[in-house]
Amino acid sequence: MSLWEYANPVKFMALSGRILPWTAALSAICLVVGLIWGFFFTPDDFRQGSTVKIIYLHVPSALMAINVWFMMLVTSLIWIIRRHHVSALAAKAAAPIGVVMTLIALITGAIWGQPMWGTWWVWDPRLTSFLILFLFYLGYIALWSAIEDNDTAADLTSILCLVGSVFAVLSRYAVNFWNQGLHQGASLSLDKEKNVADVFYQPLLVCIAGFVLLFVALMLLRTRTEIRARRTKALLARERMA
Repeated sequence: MSLWEYANPVKFMALSGRILPWTAALSAICLVVGLIWGFFFTPDDFRQGSTVKIIYLHVPSALMAINVWFMMLVTSLIWIIRRHHVSALAAKAAAPIGVVMTLIALITGAIWGQPMWGTWWVWDPRLTSFLILFLFYLGYIALWSAIEDNDTAADLTSILCLVGSVFAVLSRYAVNFWNQGLHQGASLSLDKEKNVADVFYQPLLVCIAGFVLLFVALMLLRTRTEIRARRTKALLARERMA
């Protein structure tokens, strides 16, 4: 069985309909367990106090903000190369979720940064690139809304997604590219010495799993809605022509 079979809207609707309830339920379980574990059953940090617990919202949302854009990049490339409409609709469906994730990351980062840095915002390389990524998300959504022809909108938004990917990369690796800046390095790393302490690390992984599953559930739900809207629009157009 080829993965490309699910570019067919009928097969995608059938598969996503089976997956969606499970991802939604698992997401709810992981988020409830992870957030309660993290906020109520982990100690305060010896330097940051209880402020450190923002990590359970900030890190998962920041990871998803970047990776949602990369998901959009992949589906946009599939649209450009293979012209599969489901991939274009999946990218369109993911964008509002990415906006919310980016906004959560920016807000929680400011709340975390104020007591640590003494300011709500600095023009740090990572923060600046993250803000630009947020603006690209808004521009992507606005471009979809501004163009009536769906294929033209998919083409132009795919190009915008390619350009915006530069800032997604910068958001992820800005600390590595530029040594200056207040933002700390990655909280999660293959190098165990760079990870947060296990007492924070374990519930953080559960929260990240919850955010990933939440994105998958919302993306499937929104893509299904986009497919139904496209079908409805096509049916109404046929009735007007009849």
